[in-house]
Amino acid sequence: MSVVISLSEARAETAPAPVAKVHGIGRIAFSSQDGETRLKDLYQHDPLRILFPHRAPDDIASAVFVTTSGGLVGGDVLEMTGHADVGACVQMTAQAAEKVYRSNGADCHIDVDLGAGEGAWLEWLPQETIAFDGARMVRRTRADVAPGGSMLAGEFLVLGRTAMGEKVQSGLICDEWEIRRDGRLVWADALRLDGDIAETVSHPGGLAGATAMATVVYVADDAPEKVELARELLEANQDVRVGVTAVNGILVVRFLGTDGFTLRATFGDFWAAFRHEVQGLPNQLPRIWHI
Repeated sequence: MSVVISLSEARAETAPAPVAKVHGIGRIAFSSQDGETRLKDLYQHDPLRILFPHRAPDDIASAVFVTTSGGLVGGDVLEMTGHADVGACVQMTAQAAEKVYRSNGADCHIDVDLGAGEGAWLEWLPQETIAFDGARMVRRTRADVAPGGSMLAGEFLVLGRTAMGEKVQSGLICDEWEIRRDGRLVWADALRLDGDIAETVSHPGGLAGATAMATVVYVADDAPEKVELARELLEANQDVRVGVTAVNGILVVRFLGTDGFTLRATFGDFWAAFRHEVQGLPNQLPRIWHI
């Protein structure tokens, strides 16, 4: 016996099931006990995992966020929380570049919540986020640093797979920062690229051709005093456009480049040298950055 069905019915029967969206959560906190930084709180939910590599000699404790899904698509959500309580010193980074793939319409969301207590030192050093053409990403980074606490935090964005010649023509890139000192908002910043992104990137009044960009913020009681130091560390750079300023007691460093590889090198060299100068830590990046 044979059964006749329409072409549309056949396609419906063979169509793949829709892919479930993910909601990854990684939450970590460190405290200080007897002068030693120790893990205080840990929660993780797929596709986020947190690893704890052996610390380099003379360096501080480290935690590495890993996205096991291999990238983000529209509708995915990642929540990352990193806190250093009173007196704790820790560096938090990522295993690899985060990839945001083309979306069919939904936005993916990345929410980052950071905190540093009195006498704490917190480094937030994720590797670059690579937005594919058609990607839709909303990222919000919020931090609260107590008086006497210090935080060195950054974000690094690359538009398109530049090594393959890909250009981001359209999509949505929304990148927002909010920083508070002892609960009081002291700095807010937002980047929004929407619609014809290629036009904004190429326009002289936009990004003037830059497809890679990064921000570093240093939040500490002595942050305004480090403006000249930051400029000195960057004065030999000739490959990336940079700017350094102090805003409401926050040191802000901007990077703009035409490719991610060159900007990554400048960004990393500055980060390693700056942490060494202001905190006496080794002039080096975590080993995961060199793999």
